[in-house]
Amino acid sequence: MNDIAGFDAWNAGQNYEHYMGRWSRQIAAKYVEWLAPPRDAAWLEVGCGTGALTEAILSHCGPRSLLSTDPSDAFLAHARSTIDDRRVRFEAASGQGLPADDASMDVVAAALVLNFVPDRPSALAEMQRVLKPDGWLSFYVWDYPGGGVGFIDAFWKAAAEVDPEAAVLDERRRFPFCTRDGLAKICHAAGLRSLAIEPIEIETVFLDFEAFWRPFTLGAGPAPGYCASIPEGHRAVLKSHLASALKSNGPIRLAARAWAVKAHRDADGNSRPRRSPR
Repeated sequence: MNDIAGFDAWNAGQNYEHYMGRWSRQIAAKYVEWLAPPRDAAWLEVGCGTGALTEAILSHCGPRSLLSTDPSDAFLAHARSTIDDRRVRFEAASGQGLPADDASMDVVAAALVLNFVPDRPSALAEMQRVLKPDGWLSFYVWDYPGGGVGFIDAFWKAAAEVDPEAAVLDERRRFPFCTRDGLAKICHAAGLRSLAIEPIEIETVFLDFEAFWRPFTLGAGPAPGYCASIPEGHRAVLKSHLASALKSNGPIRLAARAWAVKAHRDADGNSRPRRSPR
């Protein structure tokens, strides 16, 4: 358990789709509705993954252009193969080194990724560097500390009961700042003020326990990474324990909640949330 981040394994596009992608798409659609950004804007997306937010921006926000970045070549390849739109360009980049000029973007956004960025203050500073003086900075993360992703929370509770050492990998423990107050503190430290921070929720539905369990066996993400790392016998015990804890003979329905953040930076350097007419 020394290399906790090694279990994150954010690299296999199709496997990520089965594990988180379908839920990421639902939350992305709700997020852009809540954000209500200006149309005909130049966007930069930090950590596009397989393209959930990318698709939502293209479908609902009427962008003039969209630069979607991610450090994973596998994720970028998946996004390029599924999204064909002349307004978007995909480039490999980390959150600490965005491939854009100073003050060149109207909107800079990040979906479900900021908690996995090694240096969050640097990433937020970089996002502000490329943002126009009157631009929008926004991101959202899962509410891990509040058990906001029900199916992940259920997995880690069962895993810790079977293997107490698994508790150190739980996102609830790894990302305690993913709360309203924690995110406000990080943003204030980055020089952002008058933030809007609100919860966005969806329901995750699995047809049965096998449909619930299978994504955890695919290795893409912290919980699947852990699941893939343990011996087959141990994995069978975990599966049985999780099935007993869920106590379901039919569909499994669990809530998923994210915290969304937005700030509008005025030309005088202040930041405040603002809803723009569409």
